[in-house]
Amino acid sequence: MEAAGGRNPSDRLSRAAAEGNVADLRRLLDGGADPNGLNVYGRSAIQVMKLGNPKVADLLLQRGANPNLPDPSTGSLPVHDAAREGFLDTLQVLLSGGARLDLPDDRGRLPLDVAAENGQSHVVRFLAPRRRDDA
Repeated sequence: MEAAGGRNPSDRLSRAAAEGNVADLRRLLDGGADPNGLNVYGRSAIQVMKLGNPKVADLLLQRGANPNLPDPSTGSLPVHDAAREGFLDTLQVLLSGGARLDLPDDRGRLPLDVAAENGQSHVVRFLAPRRRDDA
């Protein structure tokens, strides 16, 4: 019989992250779930997390999640996803947790490019000075 919410701890952790359920996320991590474990789709919890909840990103990063693992099908990193969707608060948490802005997705786009393509001007304003600083 399948465990509630997924087949294994990584599936349950990914589900809690995707739902933005910080309480379940904390309980699973406290119980030993690997913050970098892969779900049945080959993605980690930080790759599928609810972007609109920066507390999820913060907790995963505190527990050792790697913010620089690319999505297996697109090469997108969590910073690309946050930039594309305009979640500046989550983007800031990811950056404070070691996320890199210089890693392109499979199409060669940086998070700044993705934000610009999707009309996220507030994210572009935040990221543009960082790009100049890195040059």
